[in-house]
Amino acid sequence: MATMYSQSGFLTRLTFVLVILVVLPFPSQCADPDPLQDFCVGILKNASTSLNGFPCKPASQVTSDDFFFDGLSKEGNTDNVFGFSVTPGNVLSFPGLNTLGLSMNRVDYAPGGMNPPHSHPRATESGVVIKGKLFVGFVTTDNVFYSKVLTAGEMFVVPRGLVHFQMNVGKVKAMTITAFNSHLPGSVVLPTTLFASKPPIPVDVLTKTFQVEASVIDGIKAKFGA
Repeated sequence: MATMYSQSGFLTRLTFVLVILVVLPFPSQCADPDPLQDFCVGILKNASTSLNGFPCKPASQVTSDDFFFDGLSKEGNTDNVFGFSVTPGNVLSFPGLNTLGLSMNRVDYAPGGMNPPHSHPRATESGVVIKGKLFVGFVTTDNVFYSKVLTAGEMFVVPRGLVHFQMNVGKVKAMTITAFNSHLPGSVVLPTTLFASKPPIPVDVLTKTFQVEASVIDGIKAKFGA
């Protein structure tokens, strides 16, 4: 009888542990998967698919140049409708980041320029203002808006997946360096996602969403060349 109760108790405890393992999120599900090697310099050419990373370059072919990137040293062209430019330092431009779970961007802003409302589905963003004066804000899933005006040397953080923006409120150019806990964080830019997708979102969906006439939607689409 004692043996039967002992086995029953063991099965109960085992079931409880298995439930906990299933319910609680694993750390590897919260960001990019942990690498199982020192590095995996990505082979981007002819890679038809990417499942949490690109194929690895053979270690014998890896050189020092694979671990260095000078792309963020160059100022971006801000001559566009929003007056800003993003220079990405992610796995697509810097294959040495492949599987390492981090990336960085340089963002340049003309006076009055803005990085419009957007989100990063695969990463939390942190950033530091290198020069200029920026109005930075984000909105939570409870529809609460947090914001602050930052100057050179000040830092911000935007939790993963939340809609946010940065706007140059100074009289001169501004620039930030941002970092992400993903080698390819992705970016969903609300204006272009909603009004310039291909194929386009049906106009009646957008008129219902924003409670406006079709002519308003058509006017906005025209601004994005849609």
